[in-house]
Amino acid sequence: MASSHADAASMVALHPMNDRPIPLAGALTRQTRQGVVVWGGHRVTVGGDAPVRVQSMTNTDTADAVGTAIQVKELALAGSELVRITVNNDESAKAVPYIREQLDRMGVQVPLIGDFHYNGHRLLSDYPACAEALSKYRINPGNVGRGDKGDRQFAQMVEIAARYDKAIRIGVNWGSLDQDLLARLMDQNAQRAEPWDARHVMYEALITSALESAKRAEEIGLNGNNIVLSCKVSGVQDLIAVYRELAQRCDYALHLGLTEAGMGTKGAVASTAALSVLLQQGIGDTIRVSLTPQPGEARTQEVLIASEILQALGLRSFVPSVVACPGCGRTTSTTFQELAKQIDDYLRGSMPVWRARYPGVENLKVAVMGCIVNGPGESKHADLGISLPGTGEAPAAPVFIDGQKALTLRGPAIASEFQQIVENYIEKRFGTA
Repeated sequence: MASSHADAASMVALHPMNDRPIPLAGALTRQTRQGVVVWGGHRVTVGGDAPVRVQSMTNTDTADAVGTAIQVKELALAGSELVRITVNNDESAKAVPYIREQLDRMGVQVPLIGDFHYNGHRLLSDYPACAEALSKYRINPGNVGRGDKGDRQFAQMVEIAARYDKAIRIGVNWGSLDQDLLARLMDQNAQRAEPWDARHVMYEALITSALESAKRAEEIGLNGNNIVLSCKVSGVQDLIAVYRELAQRCDYALHLGLTEAGMGTKGAVASTAALSVLLQQGIGDTIRVSLTPQPGEARTQEVLIASEILQALGLRSFVPSVVACPGCGRTTSTTFQELAKQIDDYLRGSMPVWRARYPGVENLKVAVMGCIVNGPGESKHADLGISLPGTGEAPAAPVFIDGQKALTLRGPAIASEFQQIVENYIEKRFGTA
């Protein structure tokens, strides 16, 4: 039955207009210690008031120093601010100083993190040049040995980190939990009047492993500011639950990542869902999107997704953003799609050079719209915008610059003419004398 005007008036009375503005959304902040990752004369801050850092990891054989250095360069150019490499045997440990040397020769200023499991204590001891060339060590408490042996080997790695003033990430993973710790917590749980379920015991084991290891590292002599913690799981809700609790129980910087996230859209969506919830709550100082690459896909894809997550949340800006409509029955032409991709590819491809040449260009906003419905309005909100003609509309494309209509493009060269307008605008606005 249709509502009467009286019913509508009643609804308005029940829901009056706010007498205050709607609060602006924004990520919360969490106070953490700030550490510094150092190599040569360069440094990257992590935690504290530093921006959330993007990390990645190579999938080359580290013993191939040239191939690994090339992939590290690709990841760094894509926006990775720290790059992790596997150090799992003598050959890879020997290669690390040469990888660092190759990167320095290429002018690639990115710190290297050594990923150690099982034999890290020996490799760092036997190859001091490797220990010095790395800027940070990743130590998994579940893979350093058991009992007294494990304690000694963990201490050996931490002592080397302290000696060379290196940062460490204590990276706990639910696939390789400290079995002695897990058994201890299961025994304690069995004594509870109301035992926890197995998942909650696992959560506690992850967090306890990280916190106890960090405490021990400080007791051994490592500066607490040089400690980053992570507790990796592969379930979205599990990751959120663990990190919320971990964040409440320490002030160490935290590294976020959904381990074994998967490939393609599944991995990208799962990582985005988990990391976005935590980052919005102020949890997370570095992030990695752990994607399984599609066959033939560039390793840099994980860097692009991590950067897009931070940019979408408004936490950082890495590349100029291109706003484009999804298309509908009014936009049967593919012109706006092709132009949007052309401009996006052009902006992204230019960023390695533009970062130094045009400071602030990463904040640029460009709109490429497909018809008159939202085209002019979106274009006015962007720094630069173009509203292309939709189906049945006049063959004209108004261009807006800084919110004002500047000119109208017509004819077959609209795409190249608009790109030239973008180039000129960037040079004029962001170019330094």
